[in-house]
Amino acid sequence: MPGTPDAAAPKRARQLSILAVVIVAMFAFGYALIPVYRAICRVTGINNATPLDESAAAFAKSTQVDLSRSITVQFDANARGPWQFKPLQNEVSVHPGELTTVKYDVTNQESRAMQAQAIPSYAPQAAMPFFRKVECFCFQQQTLKAHETREFPVVFVIDPKIPKDVATITLSYTFFEVPGAAALNSAPAVVNAHG
Repeated sequence: MPGTPDAAAPKRARQLSILAVVIVAMFAFGYALIPVYRAICRVTGINNATPLDESAAAFAKSTQVDLSRSITVQFDANARGPWQFKPLQNEVSVHPGELTTVKYDVTNQESRAMQAQAIPSYAPQAAMPFFRKVECFCFQQQTLKAHETREFPVVFVIDPKIPKDVATITLSYTFFEVPGAAALNSAPAVVNAHG
């Protein structure tokens, strides 16, 4: 009889086998996406929201310091999420062409490791191309362990070609967790068997 349990058992077993294959394929696809995602980010620079200014260090060494004027640089910090984030100095006075270092203090207030990204903004906006960062924690994502506190330096030089009417620049950072980044970094790397 078609409705008896004995006749339906092979059909159910086949459906369970198909379901098991689909589940395994989904997990394999998910793990395969991790190295693909990393490669795409590396090629496109997606993880580096603020691109590295590769010529800034050479510029800082070769530029002349303009001692005839000073610019006040103010520092601001905004945290999105469970971070304590602040500049160690509220402002500095610098001469254009002078290499300057300031530091930001960041504390992960969670009881788990988190990966974060800092995004800078400038006021006035017109100052941005003249604000050359030699070193900055915004160039890459940062991983902080549970309850870890770190100091991050920002090394910069202001191009002496900055317009004369700019007397104050505000550098503001927003520091936020990168969702899913900790899971990506803890996933096992796929090894190419062909070398």
